[in-house]
Amino acid sequence: MDKERIGFIGVGLMGHGMARNIVEKGWPLTVLAHRNRAPVEDLKSRGAAEAGSPRTLAEESDIVILCVTGSPQVEAVVSGPDGLASAGKPLLVCDCSTSDPSSTVRLAADLSAKDVTLIDAPLSRTPKDAEEGTLDVMVGGDPAAVERAWPVLEAFSQRIIRTGPVGTGHTMKLLNNFLAMGYAAIYAEALALGAKAGITPQVFDGVIRGGRMDCGFYQTFMQYVLERDRDAHKFALANGLKDMSYLAAFANAAGMANPVGAAVRNSFALAVGAGRGEDYVPMLSDIVAEMNGVAPAGT
Repeated sequence: MDKERIGFIGVGLMGHGMARNIVEKGWPLTVLAHRNRAPVEDLKSRGAAEAGSPRTLAEESDIVILCVTGSPQVEAVVSGPDGLASAGKPLLVCDCSTSDPSSTVRLAADLSAKDVTLIDAPLSRTPKDAEEGTLDVMVGGDPAAVERAWPVLEAFSQRIIRTGPVGTGHTMKLLNNFLAMGYAAIYAEALALGAKAGITPQVFDGVIRGGRMDCGFYQTFMQYVLERDRDAHKFALANGLKDMSYLAAFANAAGMANPVGAAVRNSFALAVGAGRGEDYVPMLSDIVAEMNGVAPAGT
């Protein structure tokens, strides 16, 4: 049986590896033109085609994968004047971005009247996992649509978890990122407090690593702290703030107080407000240290 034609919008840090796995595993792939030519040209060298607009990409695709910054970008490429929906054809859109669940639910309802089905399939793990095809995927949506998208999701993932109806994937992703960004804020403060007391990052790591508080996120965070490996965890502080802002809006809509989430968001807001939004999450350790008169590790 012929494989469905796949469109891909957002071939950035995560998207490039995902799209490479799709094209190398035999799907006809069309990617959207992007100002960063390197990933586009790499994918074209592997057999992908390029479209100049979302509408043109939709015309060449049966399933479209989105991996963009967040809900405003998703809404623009789907519903904008030259967006996917303007092609006027049946389409399955799979949003792998970290989006606002309320936007996802609303957009899915609007698109259904245009014969466009939206499912949400946000991701966990890192760009390295995207390249290796070992991402975790949380997928919400109509069961038949999820089943149809499943083989494509498998091309870049090691684990796919069904979360329920459309919007629940993005809700679970916000909870996942709340834990991750919360850990980052705690690690950064703990390291600065330790430094004030003369405890080095090496001693800190000697106690935590291999113990009950160790985890994969801790290891990539500390890879930057100890080795100054800027690329250990490539997720921008500005994106962390965006996700925590989505979480705050979600909690507000649910009528629930989330004081810990507010504290974590403020840690990221301080970093972004200080002009460090493009730094990666482990660099929060440097920012908290500097704000408290402590020399960052390794400097």
